[in-house]
Amino acid sequence: MTSTSDGSDPNSRRMTSDNASAGAGVIEPPGHERGGDWIAVADDAIPFERIEAFFSGRAYEPHRHDTYAIGQTLSGIQSFHYRGAERASLPTTTMVLHPDEVHDGQAGSEDGFHYRMIYIEPAAIQSVLGGRPLPFIKGGISCDPHLFAAVRALLPATDARIEILEFEDGLFELARALEVAGGGPAKAGRTLDYRACEQVRLYLHDLPGGTVTLESLETISGRDRWGLSRDFRRLFGTSPYRYLVQRRLETVKVHLRRGVPVAQAALVAGFADQAHMSRHFKKAFGVTPGRWLRVAGMPSAVEADRA
Repeated sequence: MTSTSDGSDPNSRRMTSDNASAGAGVIEPPGHERGGDWIAVADDAIPFERIEAFFSGRAYEPHRHDTYAIGQTLSGIQSFHYRGAERASLPTTTMVLHPDEVHDGQAGSEDGFHYRMIYIEPAAIQSVLGGRPLPFIKGGISCDPHLFAAVRALLPATDARIEILEFEDGLFELARALEVAGGGPAKAGRTLDYRACEQVRLYLHDLPGGTVTLESLETISGRDRWGLSRDFRRLFGTSPYRYLVQRRLETVKVHLRRGVPVAQAALVAGFADQAHMSRHFKKAFGVTPGRWLRVAGMPSAVEADRA
């Protein structure tokens, strides 16, 4: 589970993990005799990954990513461990997993679970909040009706395209609803250096080559390195290093979708080698590159399994 800058995906059809490699047809609703685990990726104009999926058992190993993972379960029970407890997402609730928080995912009943999710970078939420600390939903589950409606508007079926202006309207409503559901705007306190952190974020977003250190980020931003690191976490939900790694992983996913060999995709993104990338991939998404490609019905899965 992660955001991506890829604007299109030819594999956005719902494919079963068993018949995807053969290019078989669209999957029927969960419970149909042809059903199996599947993930469908939306082909939107927006720059964030939006998925719909069905899993009958274990879905994801423990992992974390630097985006908000915001979603709703359509049927069944989606069970996950989060912040020291087992949680359950039902069709009446909204999941809001905070950036950089470890979680997993599995079916909470024999019927499996069907859900939709969108992965939104904290920087997008900050474009509305203007430098206030990121909203936090305790326990990762909310019953707030305003938040439910705001999220539902951003989660149509994956074959329904969301346009840019539609998303921007929805993003404003989402950010406001998150802040209220999380307890309202933070009380006045120490001022966060949003300008310096945003300057660093944009620099990292462009995947700089060579060695990146806090010292080099200090030079770029004009902010002392430890204050910069602290404020970056509060504003964007993760550390500068993990933000950079996640951007590299997004680049890997884009290249894999285009059929680029796994080893080459790893090097282009800035990883030392394929094994280095694969370790970070599983840590970030809870699955290996091979399983991600296979369940999404992409033909490069066999090569990726060698990682």
